[in-house]
Amino acid sequence: MSFDWNDIPLLLKLADTGSMSQAGRILGLDASTVSRRVAAAEKALGVRLFIREPTGYQATDAGRVFLAHAESVLDRVQTMLVDTRAEGEGVSGVVSITAIDVLFSHWILRYLPPLLAQYPGLQINLIGDNRDLSFTRHEADLAIRLSRPNEDAALRMRKVGDLGLAVYGAPSFAGLPREEWADAPWLAYPLELSRMPEMQWLDRLELRRPPTRLSSVSMILRACQEGVGIALLPCIAADSAGLQRLEPQPVIHRELWLLSHRDAGHVTRFRTVADWMVRLFESHAAALRGDSTI
Repeated sequence: MSFDWNDIPLLLKLADTGSMSQAGRILGLDASTVSRRVAAAEKALGVRLFIREPTGYQATDAGRVFLAHAESVLDRVQTMLVDTRAEGEGVSGVVSITAIDVLFSHWILRYLPPLLAQYPGLQINLIGDNRDLSFTRHEADLAIRLSRPNEDAALRMRKVGDLGLAVYGAPSFAGLPREEWADAPWLAYPLELSRMPEMQWLDRLELRRPPTRLSSVSMILRACQEGVGIALLPCIAADSAGLQRLEPQPVIHRELWLLSHRDAGHVTRFRTVADWMVRLFESHAAALRGDSTI
């Protein structure tokens, strides 16, 4: 019995989810089909790839070796297909970009129409997410991240700027001196994001009352506009939202990195959009740093 290479995406999805039913829903298969194909793959390979634990299906030692190679094989096949199709397309087709939502909603969106007018065959998908989506599995084509990623052979990375964050409040907080910040009502992210530089900076203030916690920059920005409290916010968003800087200069800066798959430069549409983004970062460097308003 020979191994069916079409089962590679299924086995990778099972490893991701730990659930045959969930993997099946994602792939449009029923759980019994997934179970049958996993069993067939294990029989063809002559090894057990997964064991069932209370927390779900977990890869065996042999399974982990297989999955590491399988992801690389799938990557090369998908890249081959993308490059082949793209050869005759020019600047057209789908480009998925992921970043924190504030960069999309308060900056990039306003500059997107000229790009789409120039390349009407281009379809841009914007994914507001700061998780490390997989380039290998083509969950994203380009990503903007707020810190240098760990070295990864699959990634091409380039620092494209710095994002300034300053302390903001509604007009009622205008002029609040720094020595009184610890006594003010603050807005912050949930505790599970305590390792973020923004949260670590806030911890050093030693607040005298617990902050109101919200799960996104957009929510914090809105709460700040409503006068719920003061907040550390990206200048690129807060300067255009009618908020007051409590000090003129940003208090911290985050690095901005543009990431892509190592093979993205061979595909015309990916290269075109990446170059457009680099020019956008360069031309708005001062506003992103918080040196000037938009």
